[in-house]
Amino acid sequence: MGDLAEHRIIDGDRACDAVAAIGDRADVSRWAGVFAMLGEPGRLAILLAVHHAGPISVSDLAVAVGMNDAAVSQALRLLRHQQAVVSERDGRVIRYRLTDPVVGELLTRVRPAPQLHHGSAVTH
Repeated sequence: MGDLAEHRIIDGDRACDAVAAIGDRADVSRWAGVFAMLGEPGRLAILLAVHHAGPISVSDLAVAVGMNDAAVSQALRLLRHQQAVVSERDGRVIRYRLTDPVVGELLTRVRPAPQLHHGSAVTH
């Protein structure tokens, strides 16, 4: 539990339970990174689109999230670095798909799967 001699403890059992609940600090750091990744609205929108409509191209993502291609590409670089998405070549087109199942579960809680209309034209 570390050096507790310099701290005043009110309830030792609760303090130990709290330390156990926090767990490995590296895991806490990783989760903080996941929540930071989800905490920016543009990235969250991109992840929701990739999760529910992927694999999807940068251009199609840009239309869906209302950002330009360069901004989407920059966000996707970060998401690839966080290992949340991967790119796949489909002929001349690069498409992105979600790779982290835990992020996928979180995204499903944020926005349950909408009714999708693959093959229909965008009318917004």
